[in-house]
Amino acid sequence: MIEGQHEAAFRAEVRDWLETALSGEFAPLRGTGGPGREHEAFDERVEWQRHLAAAGWTCLGWPVEHGGRGASLAEQVIFHEEYARADAPRSVNHLGEELLGPTLVEFGTAEQQARFLPRIRAVEELWCQGYSEPDAGSDLAGVRTTARLVDGEWSVTGQKVWTSLAHVADWCFVIARTEAGSQRHHGLSYLLVPMKQPGVDVRPIRQLTGTSEFNEVFFADARTDASMVVGEVGAGWRVAMGTLAFERGVATLAQQVAFRRELDGVVALARRTGAFDDPIVRERLTRQWVGLQVMRAHAERTLASAEPSAASVAKLLWAHWHRDLGELAMQVRGAAGMVEGPDGLDEWQRLYLFSRADTIYGGSDEIQRNILAERTLGLPREVRA
Repeated sequence: MIEGQHEAAFRAEVRDWLETALSGEFAPLRGTGGPGREHEAFDERVEWQRHLAAAGWTCLGWPVEHGGRGASLAEQVIFHEEYARADAPRSVNHLGEELLGPTLVEFGTAEQQARFLPRIRAVEELWCQGYSEPDAGSDLAGVRTTARLVDGEWSVTGQKVWTSLAHVADWCFVIARTEAGSQRHHGLSYLLVPMKQPGVDVRPIRQLTGTSEFNEVFFADARTDASMVVGEVGAGWRVAMGTLAFERGVATLAQQVAFRRELDGVVALARRTGAFDDPIVRERLTRQWVGLQVMRAHAERTLASAEPSAASVAKLLWAHWHRDLGELAMQVRGAAGMVEGPDGLDEWQRLYLFSRADTIYGGSDEIQRNILAERTLGLPREVRA
């Protein structure tokens, strides 16, 4: 991405602000909250996000009339890149700021926008995403959670799974079946449901890393007002697809900066352990570097385009790349990587264990390949039981 004087000045402004902000009381938060470590300094990271908000560094891409800065695509990319380079703490507000907020700007009513957007921007309410289910997995059209209108409220019943940060969220955007007897993507609605109520039961899922950022969520006659449907009733599929498109936006380039830091760390580890002298290891490290360049080129080419296959290709690229990096880190770590230390898992063991799930969450490989086959290549749809 070629930068002009304006972009260069903006990059310098972001870099200087982050350097100052992360040199004071927030300095200990550098590097906290990565994959498998969402529990780290959570309350402190909330305060950091609020500090960002007060300085006008949240919701950059939102329109000005909705509390954002109306930043250009280039400016958003620059901010995310510099944020990652500064090793700033992982966001606690990603689901609200990057997913639901833009969805409400695009599909929400004026009342919904006025109610929720200011609180998302100020980090006063945290959100989680109620998509995946035990019997549906990555097949969003197969959800069974139901919602029906009762005395002016939606009554929501069902189960969601792999719900990131549900245990700390105030609200959840839920895909539920609101039309009895409907199938697949028909009859679904996109509902906003408060989490702090008797009808919601959140149960943490212990992962291989020993942490529990994912959860099961059980809705048993959970209630939300009838007005808390985004878009039209029964048209939730279109809204949900809009949210997924926002999910794979400019933040993907920041993700790649974080990946580059991890790769540099594995290279440094290989030099320390002597594994770098192995030509096979050097070849694998080179392949990882090349893969990172491919990801960046794809992201820059497709960010501003409407290519329907771009998001699926990107997910396949980064998920396999990151999983392979975890395996390579263990190869470089050697036999010592098989043993957990007295202080628990080290960063390479955690990377390896957490990245095993990269090809599953956020849309499994099988789902992404079906999307590419059916929507891009025009192949026949998969036969469903």
